[in-house]
Amino acid sequence: MDAAYKSGFISIIGRPNVGKSTFMNRVIGQKIAIMSDKPQTTRNKIQGVLTEEDAQMIFIDTPGIHKPKHKLGDFMVKVAENTLNEVDAVMFMINAEEGYGRGDQFILDRLQNVSNPVFLIINKIDQVHPDQLLPLIDEYKDKYEFEEIIPISALEGNNVAHLLEVLKSHLPEGPQYYPEDQVTDHPERFIISELIREKALQLTREEIPHSIAVVIDNIEVREKGGSVFIQATIVTERKSQKGIIIGKQGSMLKEIGKRARQDIEALLGTKIYLELWVKVQKDWRNRPNQLTEFGFNNEEY
Repeated sequence: MDAAYKSGFISIIGRPNVGKSTFMNRVIGQKIAIMSDKPQTTRNKIQGVLTEEDAQMIFIDTPGIHKPKHKLGDFMVKVAENTLNEVDAVMFMINAEEGYGRGDQFILDRLQNVSNPVFLIINKIDQVHPDQLLPLIDEYKDKYEFEEIIPISALEGNNVAHLLEVLKSHLPEGPQYYPEDQVTDHPERFIISELIREKALQLTREEIPHSIAVVIDNIEVREKGGSVFIQATIVTERKSQKGIIIGKQGSMLKEIGKRARQDIEALLGTKIYLELWVKVQKDWRNRPNQLTEFGFNNEEY
């Protein structure tokens, strides 16, 4: 007799920059969450769908839980915290290099009311000596009763297959929620805006990242050759930031567009034309109407 089909939702939480998006992209097999060496780059919860013969795992990549400094930060933390009570399992991911920090206790306090299994995932083990892992495991064991503690490297793929098997074993029997060829619940428009934002994060200086948003103004399929024409606006908070993003004679904006276009073409499987604009919206991260316009709707949370 065939084993019953399993399915469920798994939240990935942790401090900023522990590798949640890297893990998501590794598991799903393509880029759906943006990656950056700068923390707090994920702003909305992103669902990635992994479908296998006997199970479907829906991973929710949340913004890093941190002390908010503006209304956008409040939104990000609410998104992360609210997934804890919506899922079948929780992956609490930490960075093996950084070890225990105050931000971890902030998260552990919020896990006290979670009834479903919580797994401690020690990521970035490729960056530390194996001898450093046992003391780290012992330290966290004393702070929370984890279902299991699993060290991995999301970047290199070390132990990720084992982690997936463990998670699958804890999921309930259930239906296949999404078609087997669907890898995310987000529309292409959202993924495209995130890919553009990722390139801006990678190429600009420290003062830029969290003060930019990307709005897709228009996506149009042109009949000749089936190519796609995309117009998007990068929104900043200050004129000086606008200058940095545009660069000397438009060089920075051109490079952002070039790199984003490559990823978007891989996503859509067709040639695209990408037109980017930059505009200033002062203090948009503290303006509820603009947060809503840019896709950050606190009313849902």
